[in-house]
Amino acid sequence: MSNNKPISRVAVIGTGVVGASWTALFLAKGLQVMATDVAPNAEASLRRFVDAAWPALRRLGFALGASQSNLTFTADLSAAVKGADFIQENGPERIDFKKKLYGQLDELSQPDVIIASSSSGLTMSEIQTGCTSHPERCVIGHPFHPPHLIPLVEIVGGAKTSEDALQRATEFYTAIGKRPVRLHKEVPGHVANRLQAALGREVYHLVSEGVVSVADVDAALSWGPGLRWGIMGQVLLNHLGGGQGGIEHFFQQFTGPMTAWWKVLGSPVLTPEVQQMLTDGVHAEVGSRSIDELEAERDEVLLGLLELRAQAENRSAGRKSAARVG
Repeated sequence: MSNNKPISRVAVIGTGVVGASWTALFLAKGLQVMATDVAPNAEASLRRFVDAAWPALRRLGFALGASQSNLTFTADLSAAVKGADFIQENGPERIDFKKKLYGQLDELSQPDVIIASSSSGLTMSEIQTGCTSHPERCVIGHPFHPPHLIPLVEIVGGAKTSEDALQRATEFYTAIGKRPVRLHKEVPGHVANRLQAALGREVYHLVSEGVVSVADVDAALSWGPGLRWGIMGQVLLNHLGGGQGGIEHFFQQFTGPMTAWWKVLGSPVLTPEVQQMLTDGVHAEVGSRSIDELEAERDEVLLGLLELRAQAENRSAGRKSAARVG
């Protein structure tokens, strides 16, 4: 594989919620996008999504050449991948479907074109068995929803994925402003969703056991650790939690109580009764707010946080540059 081919044209396979969000981001980064989906009214839905996402992307900052006019849609898979420098696949989470699709993409695309899957649960080792010619260029490039706003992308290869493909995918995602996290082993659900699942399990346990209401457990997360997690990750926060002694002091102080809590964490069963309890609780928390209103509230606060983090990183980069010069 060539590792210096510039990426200017991206094929987006599947334009549901995730594929549409990827499309909006690629366009905002000045890329040409050829999108394809066989669903009825897929093109109209995609263009509506991109148009709705455009103000937020403008606020975050367009790249040179950003334009919605760079989007082309076709229902023909072969036309979509023709001339593509990178393929972002967002098909249904069904292994038989993925394997068949990857066999087609392997045949239709140039052999040096990376095929990245947004799959949140399937492993690339399974998916790439559908590729008979060039499975080495297939990677997982799993975003966090919504991809056009959330910077995280998880990158993991399969048994036949080359290191070159992983590096090139990482470089591409970094160049368009994503924050790649490289997994060195395949695990179901990757990393971020596993972290969510672990936390969600205890949330559901606490509610089902009558310890706390849905509204209060959500408040505990979003107004407590959630605020800190929007700035730093768990291990770095542990380092701060140890005071001047850092993480070494944190482990000295908290290993005992923390591991004791682990032993009594819950393993709830999502019975119909528990699901109804959670459903009733979330509707009480939401009140009259619609899904659209909640999404707008989430995205407005998220944009503010992203802007603050960018400002902080720019200041930090400036201090490091000044220190090197000095």
